[in-house]
Amino acid sequence: MATSPASLSPSSSSSSASLPALLLLLSATTGLVDAASVLGLGKVFTANMTGNIVFLGFAAVGTPGFKVAPFVVAIFTFMLGAVIAGRMGAAHVAGPLRQWLIRAAIVETTLLWIAAAIALLLHVPNQDPQWAVFAIIALTAIAMGFRNATVRQLKVPDLTTTVLTLTVTGIAADSKLAGGAGANLGRRIGAIASIFAGAAAGAVLVTRTGLTAPLALAGAMVLVGTLVCARHPNAALPRSA
Repeated sequence: MATSPASLSPSSSSSSASLPALLLLLSATTGLVDAASVLGLGKVFTANMTGNIVFLGFAAVGTPGFKVAPFVVAIFTFMLGAVIAGRMGAAHVAGPLRQWLIRAAIVETTLLWIAAAIALLLHVPNQDPQWAVFAIIALTAIAMGFRNATVRQLKVPDLTTTVLTLTVTGIAADSKLAGGAGANLGRRIGAIASIFAGAAAGAVLVTRTGLTAPLALAGAMVLVGTLVCARHPNAALPRSA
């Protein structure tokens, strides 16, 4: 049976308005989370592992201002989150997309809100207590690893929600100037704008209020956005539809 053009299933998500809109919203939360981690936890990314690999290289050769432990914790807990999401996704292949998305959102939101609660105990300028720093790194990295693996299974082109290198490359390489047709230009620009806006808002919140506000806001956006998306009638279809 042919799938409706408005279907939210991964196989036809490129033509759905609701799922790409959700992923653009989630992209903004990436900016919020990375603003909290980079500005408040000592130059560590918890959503973008490329930056952590580079910084880990700096730390490995003793570059001042970079420590090995935060990057190692972020990378391995990010991978843990991805493993959990992979198992959850595999368990929901035949079930309604709505059920999978909502359960995934609950997991991510819970992790972000626990991190936000712990952030109430953290004195950012002194990075004290240290256990709180590492707890927030771990919780947000698990959440973002979980998110990345979930979005990867959705297979929506140009909307990874966390990294933009290929998105920027696609804008240039597929442009008319390069002999292309400018495919998915609006979506690609939207992804860049979403992460930019989230990072800018996150920076303002971190510098003025601390880490709790951006992390709590990110969790709320994930949950509310997913619940709205899940109202789409075709979200009741199986993922494999």
